[in-house]
Amino acid sequence: MFLDAVLARNPRLVETAAALHRDGRIPPDTYVMDLDAVEENAALLAARADGLGLRLWFVVKQVGRNPELIRAVARHIPRFAAIDPPEARVLHAAGARAGNLGHLVQIPRRALPEMLAWRPEAVTVFDTANARAVSAEARRQGIVQDVLVRIEGAPGAVFPGQEGGVPPEHLDAFAEEVERLPGVRIAGVTAFPCLTCDPDSGEAHPTATFERVLAARDLLAGRGHGPLKLSAPGATCAATLPLLARRGATHGEPGHALTGTTPLHSADPSQPERPAYVYVSEVAHILADGRPALFGGGFYPRGTVTAAYLPRSGERLPVLDAPAENIDYYRLLERPRRPGAAQVGDTAVLAFRTQVFVTRSHVAVVSGLSSDGRPVLTGLYDPFGRPVHGGRS
Repeated sequence: MFLDAVLARNPRLVETAAALHRDGRIPPDTYVMDLDAVEENAALLAARADGLGLRLWFVVKQVGRNPELIRAVARHIPRFAAIDPPEARVLHAAGARAGNLGHLVQIPRRALPEMLAWRPEAVTVFDTANARAVSAEARRQGIVQDVLVRIEGAPGAVFPGQEGGVPPEHLDAFAEEVERLPGVRIAGVTAFPCLTCDPDSGEAHPTATFERVLAARDLLAGRGHGPLKLSAPGATCAATLPLLARRGATHGEPGHALTGTTPLHSADPSQPERPAYVYVSEVAHILADGRPALFGGGFYPRGTVTAAYLPRSGERLPVLDAPAENIDYYRLLERPRRPGAAQVGDTAVLAFRTQVFVTRSHVAVVSGLSSDGRPVLTGLYDPFGRPVHGGRS
């Protein structure tokens, strides 16, 4: 999906990733992250948002909740949106500041004492039961916690496994109850996704859910709440920030923009954010019919992986489809036309959209790719940001 873009715009990343694997410093099933490019992308996003009067909360689930990457992004975008408590803890431990907690996954009640003690800018609540729990803990800590109301997505616009939120027709009753809770203050609204990308053109459009969020903000303003935040996550990147500003959002939540891997970047490689990661695997074996099999572990089902580059031979082979319900022990490539173009042990470099936190992959962080000096492998981690010692498979 992104192989052409990374070969054209960040060839040193491809060369370095291949060399690290060839030298045994990283194993197959490793995402190699360009620390310099991630930080440059964060700085670009922060500047563009500031010029439009928007604020950003950054998201890191897609890059493996990695402490080095978190610190690099936080130098430019200080606050984060965490999708769940494990991610929030890694972000907090790395020194980033809590922006929006409960963003996609509600905060479990037993985690509220710890997380409200961080004094997050906002906590998203899906219903009155969660609002009451936040209120009770906030009162115990002697604070009033700002909450964002999660609005239920429009029919047909909600991803399975992400259901929840206040239905628009119940928002008045919800607000009336929450207004009586002494430990919380209604500070805004949010939902997901608020923007979506056309699969062919990559062009971003507001979703029907975004319209619900705008109407919810107006209803709450009519009840006397304000100023209200409106966080509109989904395909947040330099190209969509003006659209968010025009539509009345106050916050965006960049994730894949930090690595130049949104759907817009797939359709238009000239987007300002640079591609900042590749996936490295290895030819594990070759089938009797000549098809090479790569070691798996990181083939995210929604990644739209299309091709693999084999640096030794210069061969580029299509990646065969695989059922999402199967475990990716291996991933097959088409049979090469040239004899010997693929051999057992060969490095394979791929680039596709991922969510590292749902893989079993390693994450290698490399610095120095934006300078004329020698790139440095600064760390090897598991998909949850914990250091891994040694790189040999």
